[in-house]
Parts: sequence; structure tokens; C-alpha cells
Amino acid sequence: MKNLTPMMKQYMSIKQRHEDSILFFRLGDFYEMFFEDAIIASKELEIALTQRDCGNDEKAPMCGIPHHVSETYIARLVKKGYKVAICDQLEDPSQAKGIVKRDVVRIVTPGTITDTNVLDAKSNNYLAAIYFDDTVVGLSYVDSSTGEIYTTEHIGDRDSSYNFILDELGKIIPTEIICNRSLAEQGKIMRIIRGTIDPYINIYDEHKIRELDWNNIVTEHFKDSNLTGMKNRTYASLATGILIEYLYDTQKDSLEYINELEYYNSNEYMILDINTRANLEIHETIIDRQRKGALIWILDRTSTAMGGRLLKGWLEQPLINIYDIKRRQDIVETFVNDIILMNEVKDCLKQIYDLERLIGKISYGNCNARDLYSLKVSVSVIPALKSLLSKSDEGILIKLADQLDPLDDIFTLIDRSIVEDPPISIREGGLIKSDYDQDLDDLKQISTNGKEWLAELEVKEREKTGIKNLKVGFNRQSGYYFEVTKANLDLVPGHFIRRQTLTNSERYYTEQLKEIETRILGAEDEIVRIEYDIFQDIREKIKAATYRIQEVSKSIAQIDVLNSLGQVAYENDYVKPRLNSRGTISIIEGRHPVVEQSIENNLFVPNDTFIGEKNNLLQIITGPNMAGKSTYMRQVAIICLLAQVGSFVPAKEANLCILDRIFTRIGAADNLFQGESTFMVEMNEVSHIIDHATDQSLIILDEVGRGTSTHDGLSIAWAIIEYIAKNIRAKTMFATHYHELTELKHNIYGIENLTISVEEKRDEIIFLRKIIKGSTNNSYGIEVAKLAGINDQIIDRANEILYRIEQKQYLTTAMEEPVKKEKQLDLLDYKKDYFINRIVDLDITKLTPIDAINVLHDLTKEAKRLGNNEGKM
Repeated sequence: MKNLTPMMKQYMSIKQRHEDSILFFRLGDFYEMFFEDAIIASKELEIALTQRDCGNDEKAPMCGIPHHVSETYIARLVKKGYKVAICDQLEDPSQAKGIVKRDVVRIVTPGTITDTNVLDAKSNNYLAAIYFDDTVVGLSYVDSSTGEIYTTEHIGDRDSSYNFILDELGKIIPTEIICNRSLAEQGKIMRIIRGTIDPYINIYDEHKIRELDWNNIVTEHFKDSNLTGMKNRTYASLATGILIEYLYDTQKDSLEYINELEYYNSNEYMILDINTRANLEIHETIIDRQRKGALIWILDRTSTAMGGRLLKGWLEQPLINIYDIKRRQDIVETFVNDIILMNEVKDCLKQIYDLERLIGKISYGNCNARDLYSLKVSVSVIPALKSLLSKSDEGILIKLADQLDPLDDIFTLIDRSIVEDPPISIREGGLIKSDYDQDLDDLKQISTNGKEWLAELEVKEREKTGIKNLKVGFNRQSGYYFEVTKANLDLVPGHFIRRQTLTNSERYYTEQLKEIETRILGAEDEIVRIEYDIFQDIREKIKAATYRIQEVSKSIAQIDVLNSLGQVAYENDYVKPRLNSRGTISIIEGRHPVVEQSIENNLFVPNDTFIGEKNNLLQIITGPNMAGKSTYMRQVAIICLLAQVGSFVPAKEANLCILDRIFTRIGAADNLFQGESTFMVEMNEVSHIIDHATDQSLIILDEVGRGTSTHDGLSIAWAIIEYIAKNIRAKTMFATHYHELTELKHNIYGIENLTISVEEKRDEIIFLRKIIKGSTNNSYGIEVAKLAGINDQIIDRANEILYRIEQKQYLTTAMEEPVKKEKQLDLLDYKKDYFINRIVDLDITKLTPIDAINVLHDLTKEAKRLGNNEGKM
């Protein structure tokens, strides 16, 4: 570094402290990147790569971006998996003696992005810290853009710790994780985390973990009043301390807006593991991972960003406390019963900006005047919203209204100070209204008068000199000047002093013009400085109200979610479910909330469900593919989930028990990132269910055992059903093609058989989608294949093989190539028998003339085909 330029020495010194980050180095109006950082950034951001002299007779690779658009470029790099260290100028370059002081003021990582232009408005961006020590786990997570922070802990064995981590991470989907080396070295769980969530992972220094007093760090930051529930929570405190310390290191800020730590126990909510969330398609579809077609696509009618995020959180954590569920239900019911109120509340909510992220920007110090104006607009709506809720006859809405702080002082402050249409920049003036600050008004008067003085001086000099096109101009380099064309140079008086020569004109100034310039420019510079100072003062005053604004935001978000659920219930004819403590699920004409929206003309077939009594704790469901078994089971699970969120449900009636967990095993795919086969994945998931289900759980199992041989699969499915029915006693729906399992009803108490109703019409089958009691030993697989468009040759061959198997012939014989006439005759006989039976079964008294013609046409066609086949023998 000896022969580097002073600026480059400064750069290298700072870069050495942030080798894991791309360094944005502020030079004037640009952030510049050098060396390897420049090569990476130019490629990832698609900007020009140039060079700059760095000393040593060498040129450093360089690229740069304007500082005022830096947030967008930073976010793009972070989204691609890079950390970005922002190095700013710490003093005014014009006042600096020697090299301008610079240092890193913030490090941006995937979990600390606060730019609302790149964040999903209706999703939290969580940064999580995990402390893992074999049998104990501490977990804390924060959304840096809103200030929300939560923590929990778990004590158990290693397997339960693994499951706890996966369940919680699957719920919050953090974009970044900080963990200790003990967790990072757990290969299996880390592969799952990377394969399912794929966060940016930081490994925290073990020495630092041992040396620092984490409890003190947490206490110092939150103060005792904001640490409810944290007593004796050693591991939660440790994880929270790691999180706060990391934020201090990266954000270089006091983090005052992260002010209320919420401890929760995962057992206080219905637990949904990562497989259940995926299988029920709560937030995204399984196939294309799109929001459209997922449950939230139907439910989300929220009008605010914070309402959208809260709804997402409620779906991740359904309640188990009946009182809390009923409280939500009652508010939803109020909106459903008063559509005018519901719409008026929605109209208010539509005017409210993202208060949580606005106050986050204000606290971070990176807001502008437009953000303050958005805050004013949002706050201005609160009195009207409060009035609407207060006028309701429902005490529960009045209570909600009472929780709304009108924030009159905040509205008045911004309304008095910030102009209606402020500029984006806060360093160029034009922000502050007249009559807010007397000194500022005086300077503005000087600036205004100065322009009048210039106009008067221009007229005066034009008359004195006789130069008719004489005019006053201005640029930043020359200041104010008189411009005289070449044709009038002989009229220039002696008191005009030449400033600049152009091709077609000369520019001059006078002592009087210089005096006016000094007063105007001095006033304008001072106006910009004072406006910036005033803006900073206003921002600090609003920052002092951070907690109040956050509390109002929480209340508005709740109102928004409940109003949204009311709208969905009203528009889709949902019903308020009753809740029971008997452990039963009773649903009359239940519907799948998403599937019914995709079927035109209201043709979705509703189904009844009754499960939970001693004689029907476990239901074995048989029936053909495509008939609706999976949809039905998902439907039951979703209805139960919605009820515990506090929502109405898609049914005519519903009386539901409280579930502690919902488990689903639906479908299978090779788990390539873990190197496990389909069957191994299936068995792992079933093992997890059996180990964690209770008699208060709902289990959905679809085609368990199909990933191995028929006999193995049947045996395993049989044993699983036995174990659940006899030992766990969880409410269970078990869809299967192993028809032998239906015999268990006669051997094990508590098992009930259900099937999908099918109508056979001529040589076609019609799926009626109706669940009925009973069982079937026909999967109609060949008919489904025919519906799917499999060609006739394959369909005919499949029928032949099926016939042989059903006649108890050896499978190897059935699979032989039909080359001999004798073997082919068996199939022909089968087809003839089938043809004759069709004729015998006809009831001609019930056929209309049109039907008779159609049947005769089909029979003639079939007879010809049989004749042709016989001729080929």
C-alpha cells in the first residue's frame, strides 16, 4: 500500500475490515467500487467497468452508481447473495482538511434490507438467530423493516430440537440465518434448511458467544418493561442477544424502533410442520409455487400492507385458545352482518400507507419528505376509522376503536411543516411550508426579493445602455451575469466587467449584480441548510412517537384482517363455525375454498364430514383416482385451520373441536437434495407424524405405502393404521388403493370405511365426487387412463391383463405376449361376455327413442369390432 494514492489507501484500509462484503465507497455524488468488487458488481448490475489510477503506476478496475439510486442497486446485489458495506463521507468535502473522512455506516444483508421498493409489501423479511446445543434451541427473529421481533426456545432431545427448528423456520421463512457452529455442523438438518428455505447463512463466532453477557445485552436494549415472559429464558435470551449484536454490527444504529420483544411458546398455537404447509398450499401452490391458487389468494382481501403480513402470520399460527378464536369470530360476524360498515371501514383502510415500514424508515434515518407526507395522509384517516367503529352496537368493535390513538400531534406537526408535494431529495430545499419557521421565511423573502431586484436591474441596465436584448442569466459555474450579443458589444458601458466569452456573445457582471448575487445565493444556500435541519428535527420528533405509531399500526392491521375475512365470508357464503370440546369434527356440505373458485357455474360438489366419535376416529377412504379423495381430505384440514384462525368456513354448518396439530402426508417426490428415495421420504414423514401426533391431532394420509412393493406397502399401511387407531387415537383420514385395508373395520374398533360415489354408464364412468359410507375394490384405473387419452391398443391390452389377474391366473402368464390364438381367445371370450352382459342389463322400458338409437349405435360398433378381432385370429 506504500505507493497507493491517499484516497486508495483509505479505501484499502476500510476494505480490509469488510472483506466479506462488496464495498460501496462514496466519492462525491457516486458510490464507487474497485478491484474485485468492481468486477463482480459490474457483472451482476450490468454496469460499465472502467479503470482509475490507484498509484504504483497501475489502474484499478472501477465501476460506480449515483448515490440517489443506490438502494435499488444494493438490493439487487443482496438478492443475489452478496453483503454490501456502505461507506459514506462523514464530513463536508468542502470543509475537509486533506482526505475526506469516510467509514462504513451500514452493512446490508438479505435479512436487513429495508428498501420498500424491493421488499414484498405483504410479506415479512425475517432475519433469524439460532442457538443450538444438541438438546436445547434458542430462536429469535426480527423484521428490520418493521421492528417486529419474536423469540422462543425449546428443550428436548436432538430429534425434537431438529423438528422444532424446521417447524419454526418453515413458518417464518427467513431470508437470512445467524447460527452457531454447533448447528452449522449438523449436516442433515442444514441440508434440509438449504433445500427447503435456502436462506443466507452466517456462522456466529463461538468465542464471542462464550465471552459476551447476552442477558445484559438484551436487558440493556429492551429495558425490563419490554421483556414480558423472558424470565429464566436462557436460550431465548442468548439467541436474541446474538440477533441484537448482529444488528448493531451491521446497522450501526441504536435500533430504538426495535423496542418490544415478544416471547411465545410454540405450543400456544396449532403446529403446522413444513410438509403440512406445503400440502395444504397455504401460501403458494405446490406445482408452480404461485400465490394464485393458494389459500391466501382466496382469503387476502386486505387493504393495507401490514394487514396482508398479519393475515399471513395468522395462517401460520392458528389459535388453540377458544376465547381468542371466538373474539376474532365475533368481529368477523359483525362485518358480515353489516355490509355497509364493512365497506366504509375498507374505504378508510385503503387510504393508509404501510405505517410499520414508514416508521422503520424514519427510525433508520433514511426517510424523505414524501414518507412524512404519506404518514400524515395515513394518520388523517384514523379519526374517521375510530368514529366508524365507535358507532357500532358491538362492544368488541368499540373496544377496538378505543385502542386507536388518533396521533393528532403527529398529524399537526407534519401538516404545519411539510409541503403538499415535496421533492424526493431532502438536501435541495423545497420541503418546508411558509409560516413554520420565521428565520426560514425571512430568507425566502430575501430570495424572492432578490429575483425581483434582478428583474428591475435588467430593465434599468437595458434602458441605460440601449441594448434591447440585454438579459440576466445564471449558471452554477459563473453565477449571475449580463449577456450581450456580439452585435451590441460597442454599447457595453465601462462599469460592465467581462466574465466569460462565448462564440456569439459576451457575459459581464457589475458590482450591483454581484451584491444581489451574494444576497440571493447566500439566502438560497442558507434556506437549503435550514430546511434540512428542520426536516431532521421533525423526523426526530416523529421518531420519539415510534412506539405509539407501531401500536396503532398493529390495531389497524388487525381491523384490516378481520374486515378481509368478513368480506371473504360474505362473498363466498361461509358460515361461522361452532367450537366444541368433545373432540369431534362435524361439517355439513363442506367445500374446498380454492377448488370451488376454479369450477364454473357453482358445480363444486360439497361433502359432509363426521369424525371423532369412538366408532369413527379413523376413516379409510377408497375410490378411483381423480375422484376427489385428496381434495376432500385437504378440504377438511383447511376448514379446521380456518376455524382456528378465527375465520368463517366454506360449509353450510360446522361444529369443530380444537386441534393441536394438523399432519398431512399427501403425494411424494424424490428428495434429491437429501439423497433419499420417494419411499424413504414417505417413511420419514410418517415416522414424524407417529412420533408427534396426539389424540387432539388431525392426520391426513394419502396412499401411504405405494412407494414399495404391493405386499410390503400393504403390510406397512396396515400396521400404521393399527398403531394410530389403537395407540394415538388421533382423528385420521387414510386414503388408499389397498382395498384389503377396508377389512380392518371388522377387526379394530374406531375404524370407518368411506368411498367416493361413482356412476357407471354404458362403458363410461362418472365421478360423482360424493363421499359415502362403504368401500370399493375397484380403482377404475383403466377407465381413468382412457379418460387421459391413452390409446386403444394399450387400453385393450390392459383390460386383457386385468381379466387374467382377476381370474387368478399367474401374473407372468398375463404378461405374456398374446401371439397364439388360444391365448387370444380368452380375451375375446371376456369381451363377448362383457358385450352380452351389456345387452342383458338393458332396460328398454327406460330408454327414450334417442337413447335407444345411441345404444344401438354403440352395440353395432362394438359387434363389428368383435367380429374384426375374431377374423384376425
